[in-house]
Amino acid sequence: MNLLEVEHISKQYANFTLEDISFSLPAGYIMGYIGQNGAGKTTTLNIITHLVRAVGNVSIDGIRYEKDPIRYAQRIGYVGDSSYFPETMTVGDVRSVLKDFYPSFRPADFDGWVEKWKLPLKDKIKTFSRGTKVKLMFASVLSRDTRLLILDEATNGLDPMMRKEVLALLQDYISDGTRSVLFSTHILADLEQIADYIFFIDHGKKIFWGAKEDLTDSYLLVKGGREDLSARLRPALLGIEKNDFGFEALYDVKSGITLPAGIAAEKPSIDQIVVHLIEDMRY
Repeated sequence: MNLLEVEHISKQYANFTLEDISFSLPAGYIMGYIGQNGAGKTTTLNIITHLVRAVGNVSIDGIRYEKDPIRYAQRIGYVGDSSYFPETMTVGDVRSVLKDFYPSFRPADFDGWVEKWKLPLKDKIKTFSRGTKVKLMFASVLSRDTRLLILDEATNGLDPMMRKEVLALLQDYISDGTRSVLFSTHILADLEQIADYIFFIDHGKKIFWGAKEDLTDSYLLVKGGREDLSARLRPALLGIEKNDFGFEALYDVKSGITLPAGIAAEKPSIDQIVVHLIEDMRY
C-alpha cells in the first residue's frame, strides 16, 4: 500500500516552475529526494505539508488535506534544517505546547527522549547547539503518532555520530511497516545507507524516480585515456569530465556499446551519478 501519493503537482513562480511532479511511497520505506539547490525539493515538501498551495493532488494514508485537514496534518512529522520552535521557549515549554496541540502526543515518550539525549529543560532554545535543536525536533515528532516523516536537510551540520544516530532512528521509525520517510538531503552518503527509493529532480522536473538499485545499476563509473574517447563510445557516456590523465564519465549500461579493453569501470555512488548527470544536462 502506498502511504504517500503525489499526483501531477505543479507550482508556478516568477522565476521557477515545478512541473508535473508525480511519485508514490509505499508504507515501510525511505525515499531520498535529491537535486541541486533551487531544483524544487523544498517547494515539493512545502506542497506536501500544505504550506504552499499548488495544482495537483497529494494524499497521505489515503487522506487528502482538502477532505480532512486535521487528520492529514496529524499524520506528518517534520524536521528541517533549522528549529521551528520559538527561540525564547524551553524544552518544558515545548512539551506543554505539544501536549495541548496534538491529541496523540505521548508525554512519557517525550520525557524519555529528553532524558536519553540530556536535553536541558530550563535553558532557552536560542542557547542550544545545532545538534541539540535537531534532537528536540526529533523528540517532538517521535513522541506522537505520525505516518510520514519528512526531513528537509535535517542532518546538515551534524557530527558523524549524531548523523549515524539519526539514520538508525529513521530505520527504526519504518520498522513496523506502517510508516515511511521522505528525506531531502545533500548528504547523499546517508541515502546510500538507508534509502529504498530515489527521486532526482532538476530545474523543477523529474529526472529519475525508482528503486535505488535501479539507479545505481543503470550506470558504471568509467575512467580511461583521451585515446579511448572514440566516436563509437561517446554516445554511451554521460557527463564526460576531461583531466590531465584522460577522462571520467558515466557509462550507460543499457547503451549496447561495449567498453573497450583498458577502460577502468566500477559501480558509482549516488553522489557520482548525480554530479555526472547534472554535468551532462548542462550541454
